[in-house]
Amino acid sequence: MSNFSLYPVTLDGTDAKAKREEIRDYFNNTFSIFEKIFELLKDDTVFYKKSEITRHPMIFYFGHTATFFVNKLINMRIIKERINPKFESIFAVGVDEMVWDDMDSTNIKWPNVTDVRDYRAKVRELVNELIMDIPLTLPITQDSDMWIILMGIEHERIHIETSLVLHRQMPLEFIKDVNEFNICSHSSKTPKNEMVQINSGAVILGKEKSHNLYGWDNEYGQYKENIERFQVSKYLVSNGEYMSFVEDGGYENDKYWDDEGKKFLKISGAKHPSFWVKSGDTYKYRTLSREIKMPLDWPVDVNALEAEAFCRYKGEKDSVTYSLPSEAEYRLIYNHAKLEDIPDFHESRANLNFYHYFSSCPVNEFDFNGIYDVVGNVWQWSRTPIFGFSGFEIHPAYDDFSIPTFDNRHVLILGSSWASSGNLIMKHSRYAFRKHFYQNAGFRYVISNAKTKVESDIYESDELVSQYCEFQYGDEYFGVKNFAKESVKIASRFVKNTNKALDLGCATGRATFELAKSFQEVEGIDFSVRFIQVGSKLKNDGYIAFRTYQEGKLYKNKKITIEELGYENIKERVSFWQGDACNLKPNFNSYDLILAKNLIDRLYNPKLFLDTVHERLNGDGILVLTSPYTWQESSTKKAFWLGGYKDDSGREIKTINTLKEILEKNFEFLHVEDLEFVIKETQRKYQHSVAEVSVWRKR
Repeated sequence: MSNFSLYPVTLDGTDAKAKREEIRDYFNNTFSIFEKIFELLKDDTVFYKKSEITRHPMIFYFGHTATFFVNKLINMRIIKERINPKFESIFAVGVDEMVWDDMDSTNIKWPNVTDVRDYRAKVRELVNELIMDIPLTLPITQDSDMWIILMGIEHERIHIETSLVLHRQMPLEFIKDVNEFNICSHSSKTPKNEMVQINSGAVILGKEKSHNLYGWDNEYGQYKENIERFQVSKYLVSNGEYMSFVEDGGYENDKYWDDEGKKFLKISGAKHPSFWVKSGDTYKYRTLSREIKMPLDWPVDVNALEAEAFCRYKGEKDSVTYSLPSEAEYRLIYNHAKLEDIPDFHESRANLNFYHYFSSCPVNEFDFNGIYDVVGNVWQWSRTPIFGFSGFEIHPAYDDFSIPTFDNRHVLILGSSWASSGNLIMKHSRYAFRKHFYQNAGFRYVISNAKTKVESDIYESDELVSQYCEFQYGDEYFGVKNFAKESVKIASRFVKNTNKALDLGCATGRATFELAKSFQEVEGIDFSVRFIQVGSKLKNDGYIAFRTYQEGKLYKNKKITIEELGYENIKERVSFWQGDACNLKPNFNSYDLILAKNLIDRLYNPKLFLDTVHERLNGDGILVLTSPYTWQESSTKKAFWLGGYKDDSGREIKTINTLKEILEKNFEFLHVEDLEFVIKETQRKYQHSVAEVSVWRKR
């Protein structure tokens, strides 16, 4: 048994003090494992190297999980002060495969590793104190402060696994052995795979909010499907079984690859799986810290495109149609295996949770009622694009966990791996990646008549995002013109230079595109990925699709194309990023215009933004603020309001006057006017507001 193995806490119980101790142990175990795996890096210089070209340097990941705790605690107003605002900015966003993430790390000055270690120690101290002090009522629910602590812990558990993948991809010259990380030491010949029949059945996926284990938003709700009888491979596909595909020229034969697969081959130049190392006429296998003789009976590590290509190759040889299992089919396999969820399932029964190894092991080692490795060893690629179950709701603390993956491009991985722990090994966990991505993932194949349903258009179903799609891209109501377009018109009257603009609080991105008509480069930034994915989708897919609600749950679907909007020739000028206006990354600078629409009365500390915004503008740069000044404590604590209240002397404090007091030392006040806007909620309910537009020139 590994010293790293520890089961996650349950949400229920009767003893709050004991639960705090349990959570504290789980947190410290998680924090320590994460730091321990970075001991694989040979020395501190390796922290500044990338193991894979599309990823950040390793220092980013080392700092990211700690800043996640602080940023979520700040955003949910559980703590009031940051530990290190700079770190909590540059280490904040790490969804590497998303088009809005900053892959160009050359313009970021990464901090010293020692300073990041010190920062992590401060975060550890803070979280340990919070675990013992914040209010706690059992069971822990999603609106509990302790839920945010658990969210941070489970987030770090994810990064334990993904960081181990990155360490495996780092050249061996930069990696050293860590004694505690025991690699499986045995291997044998390739086991012959065969098919096992799974009987038909009704599948119900999803869990209730009352479930006693932590869950991510996409796990809740319900989905039902009737599955016909099918066959599944007894074993995961082993290195030995996959070898025939490689030796028969599978990577050179286009007929086994779809368009996305061919693109992957062209970009990557792959001729074999990523963790195979060509050595003369044979192959070796890359573990965490060494190359070993190819273990033919271990599962092959591949991405989904490689797994699909193998299925086509094997199907041609056997005159049978093979595919990857669907999510619902996997649940029937899980049921066939008579598996129990944790904590009733003991980790010794599978290669997971670091209980046995820090590597894969033979595919015929862990038997589950005649099917091996139903859980553990390596993740198993599915053919199911992830989607939200009926009743899906985001958690306000982490609105970008799932939403960006509901795009038909991210497919589910099933069953966990040797490096999985925490939520990753739970029955209801759902994780999805782009098909070209590598994880500790392999596959098994099925013979099934079921078809994979893929929507041709993805309609935005989030009601708030749909409202903003209609607000920014939809119809005009009651004679009130499009607010985004009119804001840009006002701003354009005052700008002198048109090289670079920032649309801050861009929401779904309409003004970002409008600015690109005159600016050479425009960056749209919003705190919510739910919003920026709309603009990103318009740029990359050429359309947006959303619902306009009519009455209750009745709605109509609406689709708008980039051609209709006239943006097809300027889209490359536009980019979208997630960011916190009160703590932006340092690389967001050198703007000729910053347009901040209806933003300041939604910031947790608007003065913090206003005190530093001039630093991001060029000389003679223009700042345009719009706001209806609807101050509310749910967004901004009253102590940070800029207006809308009386001071101790009874004097009325108006926002425009406070803006002048704050900005006058760095800006010249140029102009103010009112600008109406209308937001449609339903066919018979509209928000009709008036924003004040103020224009400022940097001194």
